[in-house]
Formats: sequence, C-alpha cells, structure tokens
Amino acid sequence: MKYFVHETAVIDDGCQIGNGSKIWHFSHIMPNSKLGENCNIGQNVVLSPNVVLGNNVKVQNNVSIYTGVTCEDDVFLGPSMVFTNVINPRSAIVRKEEYLKTSVRKGASIGANATIVCGNEIGEFALIGAGAVVTKEIKPYALVVGNPGKQIGWVGEYGHRLVFNKEGIAVCLESKQTYQLDKNNFVFRIN
Repeated sequence: MKYFVHETAVIDDGCQIGNGSKIWHFSHIMPNSKLGENCNIGQNVVLSPNVVLGNNVKVQNNVSIYTGVTCEDDVFLGPSMVFTNVINPRSAIVRKEEYLKTSVRKGASIGANATIVCGNEIGEFALIGAGAVVTKEIKPYALVVGNPGKQIGWVGEYGHRLVFNKEGIAVCLESKQTYQLDKNNFVFRIN
C-alpha cells in the first residue's frame, strides 16, 4: 500500500487511491470513488460513490463530496464546505436518478463553509470565499464572495487578487505571471 489510511477511516471495496495520498480520522471513502496521487483527505470526510478527485486535491475536515462531483488536479476544499447533488431534495422522494454533475476545475479553491449548489462548474483557479453560496457557473480565475455568490474580481494562479491596467493586463505580485482580461470578460494567463 503506497498511501496512508488512518485506522479509524473506512475504505469500501472498489475504490482507487493514488500513491502518496493520506486519509485521516473517521473518513469514509465509498465504492468506486477515485482519488489521484498525493491527495489529503482530512478527518470526518465522506466521498460518496463514484466521486472523482484528481491529483494533489486537499479536502479539509468535515466535507461531504456527493455523487456527481468531480474535482480536477490541485483543488482545495476548505473546512466544512458543502456540495449538493439534488436541486429539490425531499426525504420521502428518492431522486438518485436526478443527481446533477458539479465540476471543480484545476487549481480552484473553495473556502470554509461555502456551499456549491449542484449542476454548476467552478472554473480553473477560481477562488470562492468562505461562506459563499454558489448558484451558477463560475468563470476561470473569478473571485466570488457572498450569498448568493457574486464575482467581485479576479485572482491569479497563486490566489492573489489581480488589478488590471487600462490595456487589460495584470501581473501577479508573487509569481510575476501576466494575465490578460479580454473583451468578453474572460481572464487568461499569457506567460
């Protein structure tokens, strides 16, 4: 076994767990879930059946990742953040055939206690602030806060807020990477 599983964690049959991953106290990885390499699954985390996590995904404590969720490489899920998988849940009505897909793209971060309503995509390197409620698609590099979630700016791949000049160019203060804001209001890295 080339990954670590705490003795209190439960790993169901049929899971795939990548090398270097760590699964901590009281977590449950359900059937047919896939974890990439070097993932860190905090305590009291549940991965429902068929969840897919890419490489180097960090899941903090008390997160439930429900069927229908896919997280690409380098995603960060903050403590007690929430995914949903049904728009109109009812205890007495089974809606397992209605689970909606939610995708969290490469490098995105979701803050503590945020809620991601199902059926949406979080774009690459987007940053969802703590406590935000996401009810719609989020563009790559978007900075989103509040309830309902509202985009208030842009961030670079290092998570710092980007300030664009009149030509639509911004430089990350830490990485020195350069970004372009195009006429369609999308950001992309140019170096």
